Parts: sequence; structure tokens; C-alpha cells
Amino acid sequence: MVEQGPSIHGIDTSRPHPARMYDYYLGGKDNYEIDREAAERVIAMAPEARPSARANRRFLLRAVQHVVRQGVRQIIDIGTGIPTSPNTHEAARQIAPDVRVAYVDNDPIVATHAEARLTNTPGVGFLLADARQPRHILDHPTVRKLIDFDQPVAVLLLAVLHFVKDEEDPAGIVAALRDALPAGSYLVLSHGTGDFHRAGGDASEVYRAATASLHLRDRPAVEALFAGLDLLEPGVVQASRWQPEDPAAAAEDSRVAFYGGVGVKR
Repeated sequence: MVEQGPSIHGIDTSRPHPARMYDYYLGGKDNYEIDREAAERVIAMAPEARPSARANRRFLLRAVQHVVRQGVRQIIDIGTGIPTSPNTHEAARQIAPDVRVAYVDNDPIVATHAEARLTNTPGVGFLLADARQPRHILDHPTVRKLIDFDQPVAVLLLAVLHFVKDEEDPAGIVAALRDALPAGSYLVLSHGTGDFHRAGGDASEVYRAATASLHLRDRPAVEALFAGLDLLEPGVVQASRWQPEDPAAAAEDSRVAFYGGVGVKR
């Protein structure tokens, strides 16, 4: 099932879009020339952009499978982006076939791809909505049909909140989601940072011409987003270093410009 709001056909191809740029970083083909040009400008200034996106994707898959192993059977994936296999429900169902997933994104092109690739699958739905409106997401019929808020839920916010300005209160967004979840629920979050960047230009300038501006944050700011939750080991770290399959390789990869962490609500 897919929620198709009135703006579903309002795909803006006049400006780069972060979801389509991210698809390009991952090697996808669901992007436009304007997105590819913008992404290449980012890569020229910040060569870590592509390996960071791929490390973030691997973090998503590891974290999803971890929370499913802990017993979670329902997931809200906010800011899911253009579908890239394995998708969240595919990774989760490798562990437990009955996991239900509500995907959320504010980009109409993501909704178009979700309808084609995701929502024909039982137990999977899509909602066209913005992370800045958590109450709208939580109360929407698509979410309510799939998610039982009396049972643990995993909320995913992967590479989303660095597109939220300070004045839009990213911590308040997370708190609203956290407060709606029962004990035993999880928050899986990653966030772009400038803590590991080499000097070479400000990639944020490119995003100022895109449909969403970029707001990198340092480790204390990302850790603060987990207020009211217990962080799982190893805490908030570079995404590649969160419970990696190959610890030695992850330790050597200093290029990753994403923090990642997983918190549980006790």
C-alpha cells in the first residue's frame, strides 16, 4: 500500500534532490543529470562522500538485523530514500519473515519507486510525509495499519536529520517519536558530520542549491539526539565502526563522514 498525496506527481527536476544524489553515491541509476552534477561537485570537495554513503548503507543493514534479532517485528523507516536492494524489509526478513515495515519519505520520486518496488509486498507500506512532522507520521492510517504501538518498534532515521535545521528542532523530532514508542523499542540513527573531513571545500554549499540544505553536526550533538534512550555498544561512532563485520577494516577506514548509533527505550 502506498499513500499518494496530492503532490505525488510534483517531482522537481529543476534542482538537485538529496535522495537522488544519495542514490548516485550508491551507484544507482534513479537520478537526473542535475543530481549527478551536484553529487560530483560534492565528491570533488569531499571525496569521502561516496564511501560514506556506502558505509552508511551497510550500517543500516547491520543495525536492522540486530534489532530484529532482539525481537523487533515492526519498523518505521523515515527518510528511506530511493529503494536500494536489499531494502529494510528484505534485510529484516532474512532474520524474521514476519517483520512489517512502514517506509516514509517526503520526495514524490521516492513514492513513485516505492509503489513499483516495495508496496506490492504484504506487510510493507509507504507514506509520503516529512520527518519534520512526526505526529503526522505516527497518526497516519498507513502507519497505524502496519504498526502496533503496544509492541516494540524500531524507528530508523538514516541520513535524515542533517537536512533539518537547528531552528526546526531535530531533537524535538526525535523526542516526539521516542515518546510514542513502548519500552523495548529502538532508534537507529545516522548523521553526517564534518569531524573527519579533510580541508577541501564546503560541500554544504552544493546542498544550498538543492531541495534541502545540509547541516553537519559533531559527535556531542549527535549523541544528544539519543536523550532518554540507552545507547548500545559501541555508542555513537563512525557508521563503519558500529558492530562491523570486519573490525580491522573498519578501524582503518577514516573516510566515513557519518556517525551512527542505536538506542533502546527501557
